[in-house]
Amino acid sequence: MKALLITALVAVFFVVAMAFGARNDQVITLNYFIARGEFSLPMVLAATFFSGFVISWLITMALMLGQRFKLGRITARNQQLEKRIAELESNDTNA
Repeated sequence: MKALLITALVAVFFVVAMAFGARNDQVITLNYFIARGEFSLPMVLAATFFSGFVISWLITMALMLGQRFKLGRITARNQQLEKRIAELESNDTNA
């Protein structure tokens, strides 16, 4: 449900950005590292929004993947410790 809400929110922002861009038909000049280009404002807005979304998504996925690996290691260590506790308890009852 949370993912659906976030996706809907992103879609709304994208539509608002496109509506804003559609009302501004002017051409802008972008100077970047090695070149220079003239682009329409809606195209620049859409590309900027999309690239920001993709970068944010990649960072989030990397962080989530790290957390899953950490959770897996902690779960394995927890199982080892529970097994050792069970062995110690069985040795304690036998003594």
